[in-house]
Amino acid sequence: MWKTRPGVYNRDMTKTHIAMYAGSFDPITNGHLDVIRRGCRLFDELVVGVGQNPDKRCLFSIEDRTTMATQLVEELSKDCPEAKKVRVESYEGLTVEFARSIGATALLRGLRNATDTAAECQLALANRHVADIETVFILPSQEFGFTSSSLIRQIVALGGDLKTLTGVVPQMVIDRLAEVQSEASSKLRGREMEGTWGVD
Repeated sequence: MWKTRPGVYNRDMTKTHIAMYAGSFDPITNGHLDVIRRGCRLFDELVVGVGQNPDKRCLFSIEDRTTMATQLVEELSKDCPEAKKVRVESYEGLTVEFARSIGATALLRGLRNATDTAAECQLALANRHVADIETVFILPSQEFGFTSSSLIRQIVALGGDLKTLTGVVPQMVIDRLAEVQSEASSKLRGREMEGTWGVD
């Protein structure tokens, strides 16, 4: 007899495919939204999990990041009907534990370059071994292949021209970045940022 988990099997034992797309989304980029747009077509439901990475100093609070992601997914659903199957939730702790709690059958990840591939494959193998959960990889559109939240945070911290981010991040995010950049007491000033090509 099948063992069931809440949200994974219905009464007729038909499997519902729920995926979780986890990240810090600090800030969320058009590359992230491209992965969401592609990924929501593959699953019955997609949960965007906004998490807190203890190894990163976040630019925005988890509440701000969750709000922005929710608004942008709603905007996305106007042009992509499948995005109506996407919901955004914040979480704390281990990604795989949250994935279990929502009944996810897979983790969704985007691969931008060779550096991503090496790190993500290692993580995927660990998650499969420890948590028995598979990982599905999505290649974003070519124009987003070098989009990095870490790089965006560096541009903000160094006082770069945010107009250069047009097309890389949504206008809503650019407006919020401008607010942060204009704050004289911004905690970013003088901070050593994470490496540019880290997995975001």
